[in-house]
Amino acid sequence: MYAVFKRELFSFLSSMVAYITIGIFLLVSGLLLWVFPDTSVLEYGYAELNGFFSLVPYLFMFLIPAITMRAFAEERREGTYELLVTRPIQLWQIIAAKYLSSLVLVLLALIPTIIYYYSISKLGFPEGNIDSGSVIGSYVGLFLLGAAFTAIGIFSSSLTKNQVIAFVICAALCAFAFLGFDYTSQVSLFKAIEGPMMNLGINQHYTAISRGVLDTRDLIYFITFSALFLFFTNLMMGGKR
Repeated sequence: MYAVFKRELFSFLSSMVAYITIGIFLLVSGLLLWVFPDTSVLEYGYAELNGFFSLVPYLFMFLIPAITMRAFAEERREGTYELLVTRPIQLWQIIAAKYLSSLVLVLLALIPTIIYYYSISKLGFPEGNIDSGSVIGSYVGLFLLGAAFTAIGIFSSSLTKNQVIAFVICAALCAFAFLGFDYTSQVSLFKAIEGPMMNLGINQHYTAISRGVLDTRDLIYFITFSALFLFFTNLMMGGKR
């Protein structure tokens, strides 16, 4: 399992795709936070990162599909999947290794954004005037959100041999999981179950964690959500095996 994890991680890091993908993510998030007037923290005038944490989920809808689209699609297109499954390793271990390697890449993309917290802390008046608890909670929420989106990405890659199709499927599923239930609950037909339906979506739980309070129910939700899509991946790849 470690050998598969290491191969996946270093094969991605040895290609320009990783640096271009993560570079674009950091560039766009930096422009949104510091440059564009509608979202700039300098224009807003308050030492907080709420705007940044509300924008990153939408960037994740493009970053994470780009990271995960090659997980199984490339293996099946190049014919190396058959070699992989004949090794003395179980299918769930292959899935877990690919999932964890993709999650590490998401974490590597998030780590440089800590400089935003440091910069705003220095710019605050008085210096250090920023709600650190809320920032830590938001980063935990982002990591859990990334874990959920990565599970969707691994599942999407198992559906097709085409990486572009896997990207589109993942982006669409991530968008629906994050916003779809909120919009669907506004339809008059579902007004009676508006609350429970909104709780099925990721947005409600991510927003709750971003307030700085880590509720066990939100944690269980993200773990269950990720495990469910990894289970679907196991079913899909098991059938093809």
